[in-house]
Amino acid sequence: MPNADTHAQAEVSIEVVRSLSAISQPEWDACACPEAAEGGAPLDPFTTYRFLDALEQSGSVGDGTGWYPHYIIARIGDQVIGVAPMYLKAHSQGEYIFDHNWAHAYERAGGNYYPKLQVAVPFTPVTGRRLLVRPEFADVARAGLIQGAVQLAANNNLSSLHVTFCTEDEVGAMSDMGLMARVSQQYHWHNDGYADFDAFLDSLSSRKRKAIRKERRTAQDFGGTIRALTGDEIEPEHWDYFWTFYQDTGARKWGSPYLSRAFFDILHDTMRDDVLLVLAERDGRPVAGALNMIGRDCVFGRYWGATEHHPCLHFEACYYQAIDYAISNGLARVEAGAQGDHKLARGYLPVQTHSAHWLRDEGFAKAVSTYLEAERAAVDEEIEILTTYGPFKKAQPLDET
Repeated sequence: MPNADTHAQAEVSIEVVRSLSAISQPEWDACACPEAAEGGAPLDPFTTYRFLDALEQSGSVGDGTGWYPHYIIARIGDQVIGVAPMYLKAHSQGEYIFDHNWAHAYERAGGNYYPKLQVAVPFTPVTGRRLLVRPEFADVARAGLIQGAVQLAANNNLSSLHVTFCTEDEVGAMSDMGLMARVSQQYHWHNDGYADFDAFLDSLSSRKRKAIRKERRTAQDFGGTIRALTGDEIEPEHWDYFWTFYQDTGARKWGSPYLSRAFFDILHDTMRDDVLLVLAERDGRPVAGALNMIGRDCVFGRYWGATEHHPCLHFEACYYQAIDYAISNGLARVEAGAQGDHKLARGYLPVQTHSAHWLRDEGFAKAVSTYLEAERAAVDEEIEILTTYGPFKKAQPLDET
């Protein structure tokens, strides 16, 4: 295998393609999920070829969506050493690390904020690698990808480039290359080696433990049954029901759903082993459901919806069922998605999420940099305060006598 010095001296070529069909699945996944090469689940199912291709083939991204694929590929010779899911954006919807205020300020100053470039998984507030590189080429491939993306934005007079829900390590590398780091916050549940759900409850304060038990009893008494399905347990008709749930939630939260109906059919065909679908059924039909994706060490909560509303059913389907699955399968955590302070009382603690940003206008970039410093301090303080209000038992001071 070539050493790092050889890689650094090699010439890296950058290509931007409009469809995943321009690269083979093995080439993409060798960068996106090398840990799955010998079998097992990828750490992050969202950056796999299968997931991104489902978005593209279903029309969830592309013409008419405001998300126009511009996948970036780094090569040394004929070998793909890095890739990134990049999109030309005509708006800031479906991103979850929001820059609407930046856009308004930029346009008030007479600039055109859109289009912009976004390195991200559309509609997916999940932390993971965004600069997807073969491990043996990590440094040179990562540098080539980000340099190529910045150069593309600059050459086309685009306002900005954004890399969202990336890893802290990636942010460090991009900061060294001149991008600005941003910190946000969401809620994760961490598995402290619990034997079962009751063991998790035993780690909580008495009041919170009683509250969760009451919520679970209330939800289970809704008049039907709750099932957690994965793989071949999921039937094609289940997606008809879930599409109805998803449309209702999407219409209320975003104005219209981001994902097309075809996306769920493709998900069933190509990724149902990576899906945990929780369905609440009454009188023989689903009336509510929660969609999760399963990674190598994490359950990722994604979507929820219902046609009947019952007390506490949302908490059970979205949060407690995911915790049950994680404990039963020895997974390290549950990521419950964006926003929601109500998750705190249910064992989900605040954590940092990260993004990196390049702005073409130097004056505007300076103003945003000042804002980001203040925002980071505020986020860090909020996380510290919220953590103290978590549901877990407080450590007792040691008796010094």
